[in-house]
Amino acid sequence: MPFTQERPDVDERAFDPRFDRETSAEFALTLARAKADALIQEGGRRWLLCADQVGVLEAPDGSRRQLSKPGTPDRCVEQLMELSGRTHALVNGLVLVSEATGQRFEAVDRQELTMRPFGRAEAASYVERFSPLDCAGGYRIEDEGIRLFERIRSDDHTGIIGLPLLTTAHLLRQAGILSP
Repeated sequence: MPFTQERPDVDERAFDPRFDRETSAEFALTLARAKADALIQEGGRRWLLCADQVGVLEAPDGSRRQLSKPGTPDRCVEQLMELSGRTHALVNGLVLVSEATGQRFEAVDRQELTMRPFGRAEAASYVERFSPLDCAGGYRIEDEGIRLFERIRSDDHTGIIGLPLLTTAHLLRQAGILSP
């Protein structure tokens, strides 16, 4: 299926205050909707597929914290140390919208990932070698970051990397864009 890729002009951090008021699924959809709304062109004829992934560390007491893109090696190591031996979630919100009709289809995909316990030296070595500073959680599962994990629960492993392709195909079938 031919497509083009665009980067919407959306300040994701401006939405951070909503994280505490919305569920993880709602928050991921809020970000994906904002991206879609930023790209819609009046009189346009395109279908837009917009998505966002939110990393979430949930505590036993029900509290939760958003996992950000660390940005610096030190913050990356600190975030990895916080995840060591713990389970976190990656939640993807997807929005498919027609510019012509305004028709929208939405979905959420969630993965639960458990990291094995590891030490600071291993985390620092991984960060130095692979520099995952722009990744929520501070790792990439598609490189040697996979070695940091003990268990992954997912209906669609592509959602860990970013865009869950099974969910995307489902939305495209709902819209009649992809044949059943």
